[in-house]
Amino acid sequence: MSPLTLYTHPMSRGRIARWMLEEVGQPYDVRLLAYGPDMKSADYRAINPMGKVPALRHGDLVVTECAGIIAYLADTFHDAGLHPQTDAERAAYYRWMFFAAGPLETAVSNRALGFVVPEEKQRMVGYGSYDLVLDTLEQALSATTYVAGERFTGADVYLGAHLMWGMQFGSIEKRAAFEAYVARIESRPAHLRATELDDALAAELAPAAKG
Repeated sequence: MSPLTLYTHPMSRGRIARWMLEEVGQPYDVRLLAYGPDMKSADYRAINPMGKVPALRHGDLVVTECAGIIAYLADTFHDAGLHPQTDAERAAYYRWMFFAAGPLETAVSNRALGFVVPEEKQRMVGYGSYDLVLDTLEQALSATTYVAGERFTGADVYLGAHLMWGMQFGSIEKRAAFEAYVARIESRPAHLRATELDDALAAELAPAAKG
């Protein structure tokens, strides 16, 4: 089997990719990259020209972007059962995976940066407004146990991570539907393992960062 290597930093979106790797249950190596010259080095830019983490190498193949990494792992390792298995699941899985990668992340990032789209120009941006994005997501999560239906999938890793971090740091409003959804997934063994591993790595890096 081709080796899996995760290029990451414990205080980055790499935590999402780590969670998915733990869900998949396949062995993988971790290459830690520091912010700055390390991520912008020629060697790493040959893997990801953006000079950002995470990136996943699977043998000679490279996948970047968290949503892409999750979808790739779900499709590649079917035994984990994280890919959509019915037409209904597939429709919801792709719908909400891309909703999180597009409207949700853009709306949340813009709000955190203090950028508000004027009401008369909201039709020019894919997400419309921050409130519209959250209202739409709240409606979806109020209707099902998981975002693609009644079964946990890779889409829940991606969306769940956004909601966990967003509510923790105040960039996403704490709504009852969001909190109930997060409560259903945050205690998953794979998430707990991934969190423990990244928290430990972050603790090791802390003294170096202070120095």
